[in-house]
Amino acid sequence: MSSYEHFRLAVAPMMDWTDRHCRFFHRQLSRRTLLYTEMVVADAVIHGHRERLIGFDPSEHPVALQLGGSEPEKLAEAARIGASFGYDEINLNVGCPSDRVQSGTFGACLMKVPELVGDCVAAMKRKVDVPVTVKCRIGVDEQDPEEALDRLAESVFAAGVDALWVHARKAWLQGLSPRENREIPPLDYGRVYRLKQKYPEKFIGINGGIQTIEEAERHLTWVDGAMLGRAAYHTPALLGMADSRIFGAEEQPIDYAELVERMAAYAARHIEQGGRLSHVTRHMTGLFHGLPGARRYRQILSTDATRPGAGPDVLRRAFAEIGLASQDKAA
Repeated sequence: MSSYEHFRLAVAPMMDWTDRHCRFFHRQLSRRTLLYTEMVVADAVIHGHRERLIGFDPSEHPVALQLGGSEPEKLAEAARIGASFGYDEINLNVGCPSDRVQSGTFGACLMKVPELVGDCVAAMKRKVDVPVTVKCRIGVDEQDPEEALDRLAESVFAAGVDALWVHARKAWLQGLSPRENREIPPLDYGRVYRLKQKYPEKFIGINGGIQTIEEAERHLTWVDGAMLGRAAYHTPALLGMADSRIFGAEEQPIDYAELVERMAAYAARHIEQGGRLSHVTRHMTGLFHGLPGARRYRQILSTDATRPGAGPDVLRRAFAEIGLASQDKAA
């Protein structure tokens, strides 16, 4: 196993969700879980406003940059730039099925051209010293997942990829929306397990439909890594169990009052730099899922925090709706 083996749990890259504010928030809940950026197109990294697109807070480590693209030299240059920013990993998106990536012939479309994916990985590996990884599907459209995933894996492993994260669903490039592609194609965890059996010495991680830390633990008896997606976003408190359950650290219950103060201070800094409170708090609405007062907390963040001029005291006021008794219960 490579040095990548300590990344046993990750939060998936999610468009419009896993921005720098979301990642800062998730890092307060788990010190060791690997975090991912949203997918950033290679051309944007090369030609765009880099600090705005790929800047991050040092506390986010370990953090990976996910790139979209299909031209090896452009991906290599974008990877070089990402590594120079300090990212711990560069990941190539071979799983996103949106219209945007189809028009650019990358994302899940690349499942059809595994040799090109290998060329992209090899070019990126030549430019950076940090791990280069791939996140893919088990196949697209009418592909046979047994053949499609094997061909993709064979190509990227030959190119020296450090890890392969597999979303255990097909992607349908026509007829399903990106949201439907996350829910309708059936999950096939067994296909990913079989890939791991074929490549016992390679790091293979699994993604798709994992709802709890307990489910992640079960997957880790079969594969090397588990990746949480929407569950980590909608119920982020589950990340508070990750360091002890997955990584073996001493168990430390979440101090919610301290967490809210850290996020309020972070939001204040963001506002001072011209940002808005809602840029930060929109990622926090699920923090108290299932606890008394959680509905009122969500209402305040969804309304008052979005108003022009809203400050971090709005977050403190929302937290006050949870109440000390609920905090004790949460701990």
